[in-house]
Amino acid sequence: MYDVSAASATYSGPDILAVLFLGILGGIFGSIYNYLVDKVIRTYSIIHEKGAAAKILLVITIALLTSCLSYGLPWFAECQACPTDESVSCPSVGQSGNYKSFNCPSGYYNDLASLFLNTNDDAIRNLFSTSTTKEFHISSLFIFFAAVYFLGIITYGIAIPSGLFIPVILAGACYGRLVGRLFESISTLDTGLFALLGAASFLGGTMRMTVSLCIILLELTNDLLLLPLVMLVLLISKTVADNFNKGIYDQIVKIKGLPYLEAHAEPYMRHLVTSDVVSGPLVTFSGIEKVGRILDALRTTGHNGFPVIDEPPFSDAPELCGLVLRSHLLILLKGKIFSTDRVVCGAEILHRFAAFDFAKAGSGKGIKLEDLDIEEEEMDMYVDLHPITNASPYTVVETMSLAKAAILFRQLGLRHLCLVPKSQGRPPIVGILTRHDFMPEHILGLYPHIKAH
Repeated sequence: MYDVSAASATYSGPDILAVLFLGILGGIFGSIYNYLVDKVIRTYSIIHEKGAAAKILLVITIALLTSCLSYGLPWFAECQACPTDESVSCPSVGQSGNYKSFNCPSGYYNDLASLFLNTNDDAIRNLFSTSTTKEFHISSLFIFFAAVYFLGIITYGIAIPSGLFIPVILAGACYGRLVGRLFESISTLDTGLFALLGAASFLGGTMRMTVSLCIILLELTNDLLLLPLVMLVLLISKTVADNFNKGIYDQIVKIKGLPYLEAHAEPYMRHLVTSDVVSGPLVTFSGIEKVGRILDALRTTGHNGFPVIDEPPFSDAPELCGLVLRSHLLILLKGKIFSTDRVVCGAEILHRFAAFDFAKAGSGKGIKLEDLDIEEEEMDMYVDLHPITNASPYTVVETMSLAKAAILFRQLGLRHLCLVPKSQGRPPIVGILTRHDFMPEHILGLYPHIKAH
């Protein structure tokens, strides 16, 4: 897509120094970028709460500002003479190309317009272009970088389908080429390769990914010889940026409040057991439960799973039968297979429903509580939950280390983890651990004296 394999990728000591400088610069710029994006997204969240009109007004404002900068800044750029190479079309004909004749006489081109008045893909291709050292003036590269850096920060988070990957590549390629121009007296690397390394450094400084970004960039540019330098600049930029804040995607996950579990348990979890953090109230159902009680629990709680307890005369003593899901309860109640007496009627339920009926519905197609039409006289009737109960839920003892439970929860991809008592003579279930119970905010809120680090 952005082939730079035609340029020579040989490098020496001064080139390594330039790459080290790029990596440090990318880490600093990336951490600042992440910090500012975090603040902007939080501000936009407040604006979005004011309604659709505020969202539209914000989009219009950003769009007008982007248009003014993209069209206005090239007016201040000086026109440059077209290259003498006859194989090059200058000025460019059509919507893309390296040489835009914006506000310039014949035989001249506007380098800033070649970046602003192009698609992002073409602008990146122009910056990655090799054997074109003097194509973009240093001042034009600086202006374009400042504008793209600023617009990338304020654009992400508004109500439009936008992303971070391409704007980050564009800004990184711009300051990479700028560094290449500054180091051209001591470095033998092409400025197009500097643009690639700049894009890699900024990606590493913002997104903090290494292997995947390395592969993506090599696939985009088709230059395997540049692999050592790309790896070096990614590692340096990531290391520098990690000293200031987290990656941009980690910050966005935190802003949105998504309960993301890290791969490793936090150190303070080793000092706690599972029963220390389990939250309530615990809502349980009998194996054969009243319809009215199920409806009341579904209305008053947001729980997705409910423990099912078998009691005499259906068992010798109270015991954990399993776990039933909210979605399955809704399907069962909609089928209205009720009985006036507390009796087992699982065979009728199995005959009435197929396994496919309880499969996970597509987006927005599941049964909702409002869809149920339960008559008043049906509230006192009973329904058998055994056929839809998961009889083998994952359980751990209440004294299990919270760190071990967190690793188990994540590795198995669980949504519920049942806690059972250590000693006999107690209720068969202590509580249910969900993803929320493993969140640092929840744990440190319960035990503020525990240090997070």
